[in-house]
Amino acid sequence: MALFDLPLDQLREYRSASVEPEDFDAFWGKTLEEAREHDLDARFEPVETHLRNVTVYDVTFAGFGGHPVRGWLILPAGADAPLPAVVEFVGYGGGRGLSHTHLLWASAGFAHFVMDTRGQGGAWGGGGDTPDPVGSVPAYPGFMTRGIDAPENYYYRRVFTDGVRAVEAARSHPLVDASRTAVVGTSQGGGISIAVGGLVPDLVAVAPDVPFLCDYPRATRLTDRDPYREIGNYLKTHRGRTEAVLRTLSYFDGVHFAERGRAPALFSAALEDQTCPPSTVFAAFNAWGCADKGIEVYDFNDHEGGGPYQEAAKLAWLPAYL
Repeated sequence: MALFDLPLDQLREYRSASVEPEDFDAFWGKTLEEAREHDLDARFEPVETHLRNVTVYDVTFAGFGGHPVRGWLILPAGADAPLPAVVEFVGYGGGRGLSHTHLLWASAGFAHFVMDTRGQGGAWGGGGDTPDPVGSVPAYPGFMTRGIDAPENYYYRRVFTDGVRAVEAARSHPLVDASRTAVVGTSQGGGISIAVGGLVPDLVAVAPDVPFLCDYPRATRLTDRDPYREIGNYLKTHRGRTEAVLRTLSYFDGVHFAERGRAPALFSAALEDQTCPPSTVFAAFNAWGCADKGIEVYDFNDHEGGGPYQEAAKLAWLPAYL
């Protein structure tokens, strides 16, 4: 696919038309307050992996509604003092998978916490282990329209809350230095990292790659590729609901979380990306609230983005903040 979005010089100036709800902060303040009424109950069970250079813990903690959420904590073998932590969120349809597929950050000397995404894990990778016990009004297949009838019911209210609680769970382990915590993720994971970056004020770094869940008003009209197309297909059936749906989505738009981001950030975008169009990525990047920010641009890549090149960029960038 050749370039289909705005030219790069316009991308660097682009601003989203997404309208922030007046009660955005109150909504999220109440959501997190209710989640914290439940004991975090973070449990770390050692796992035998037959790997010599890392120590792995199977993690369970209380996320949204007190629901149990799974994860991995992966540490360099022999760690005996608190380490800076990288909390990672997973792409759409995937779960935490198997622990031996997450060795990069522990190999670089960090504590690495991988959050399972509730209800996902059946589309690719090694599977997921966290159910989503909350039901939904009629929705289009996938996760994008579950509970889209109201912000209080929307699926990503639960997921973003789980993400904040995942940071809290990671920080609760004695071998994690709570004052040095970063969040990372690709695609959906990038969108979750932007949301968590806006909701947790004392992170030291945020690195969203080709992030999803940003600039819904443009994304839903620009691309016909899933997952954004799930919203369009829902509205094909639920005629006349566009304004109400966009209102719900405005509470979960990465652009509004980005405005609240206070940590240094490294984004990435791919100019042929039809899944997360580059203008939607730049919408969040341009809105990011910390002046210490950069974006890697991959001219001829689709949604795979920078892949291993972006991993190398993050490995070079992150130690200055952790």
